[in-house]
Amino acid sequence: MTDISDAAKLTDRVAALVEAAKKAGADAADAVAVRGRSTGVSVRLGRVEATEASESEDVALRVFVGGRVASVSATAASDPKTLAERAVSMARVSPEDPYQGLADPALLAKQTRDLDLFDATEVSADQLK
Repeated sequence: MTDISDAAKLTDRVAALVEAAKKAGADAADAVAVRGRSTGVSVRLGRVEATEASESEDVALRVFVGGRVASVSATAASDPKTLAERAVSMARVSPEDPYQGLADPALLAKQTRDLDLFDATEVSADQLK
């Protein structure tokens, strides 16, 4: 199960990416973190053939430089400064697009609703078998 401090670490990582992008020369930036976990069981001819599990924490950074934009993604453990510099370098050689940019803050929702989309149910490999 996800610990609150783990979520805070990812939130801090995203904030560090945006800050690093601005220091690297971006006019604006946004970032997202995604944590994934999966468990699988393969069955062949009625017998368990393999079980596997994986976990990942990934980040994506989008930067805006003038009318140019670029995105990069990597594992959450990647160096924010390196990712930001790479994204800004990519944006500088991208074609201009007058429609790219962050949403106008006046258009952002003033309140958010909890959509209750998280299901904390964990299914063990034995249950999958």
